[in-house]
Amino acid sequence: DSTDDHTLLWLLNHIRLGIPELIVQVRHHRHTRVYAFFVTATYESLLRGADEMGLRKAVKAEFGGGMRGFCCEEEFIYENIDNELGFFSSQERQSIIRYWLENLRAKQGESLHNIHFLEGQPIIPELAARGVIQQLFPLHEQRILKRLMKSWVQAVCEAQPLDDICDYFGVKIALYFAWLGFYTSAMVYPAVFGSILYTFTDSDQTSQDISCVVFAIFNVIWATLFLEEWKRRGAEFAYKWGTLDTPAESLEEPRPQFRGTKRISPVTSAEEFYYPPWKRLLFQSLVSVPVCLACLALVFLLMLGCFQLQELVLSIQELPRVLRFLPKIILAIIVTACDELYKKVALWLNDMG
Repeated sequence: DSTDDHTLLWLLNHIRLGIPELIVQVRHHRHTRVYAFFVTATYESLLRGADEMGLRKAVKAEFGGGMRGFCCEEEFIYENIDNELGFFSSQERQSIIRYWLENLRAKQGESLHNIHFLEGQPIIPELAARGVIQQLFPLHEQRILKRLMKSWVQAVCEAQPLDDICDYFGVKIALYFAWLGFYTSAMVYPAVFGSILYTFTDSDQTSQDISCVVFAIFNVIWATLFLEEWKRRGAEFAYKWGTLDTPAESLEEPRPQFRGTKRISPVTSAEEFYYPPWKRLLFQSLVSVPVCLACLALVFLLMLGCFQLQELVLSIQELPRVLRFLPKIILAIIVTACDELYKKVALWLNDMG
């Protein structure tokens, strides 16, 4: 709500002029009292964006089949190209728009209030890091969510709709749930074998020791087969979803939180932020390592104190039974508090280092 009109107009004009393919609507939310830019694009613009990204799409069988990077000049060779609603998945449309937004570059000498951009620096990530942009996220499609709710969340004893998950959430999320389902199914084998072994094991120590050794050998064999089978299954999914031979990004933009002094890069001859390695090493030696050691010492002392309190409570027979759980409750609270504290410390160390 505190955003001034100059900032809104500056950003809006940069998006509209720098990315003419995008359609932007500005709205002010009455309840949250923030401004929002709703961004979308036409089908033709999405096709051009897919060309720029090299988005891999399925090729018709008469043109060789398989997956190939999209090219507008040869759009007729791709399957389902005439279907404006079905050619791109929800995730692909979001990826194209996000690609454009994150590649909106600043010109030489551009600035917004106290934010000074380098030539060619991405504008949106920098504004998000500085707090000018609060959030950047895709909107859900209720129609698809309801379909996934029925076929995935509410389904019982049915295979996961992995293709639908991939189309909506993307390959990374789909691969995660594919692995999770594969792992859950694979756990049946050690569970069944372990149950049978437990049932037929005698109560004497020798039989139990033999059972432990047999079960350990079984787990080693099972884990090896599990990993090898998942490699094959994962490769099948990667090929099916067009990410098997996707080249890794060799050059990535530095994270927006990175700070340093301006200099001319000896590699690209472009202006960049530079932070001397000796300063980073000095910070790690004098700040990062002592802070980490102090955090470890604090956790150790707190845990030791809780254990000592537990022994003290157990040694007093007159205490009510409920109070015997007090040290465990205190330990749980300490762990939760330390988790939040250390998360903030870790983020600070990461930004400073």
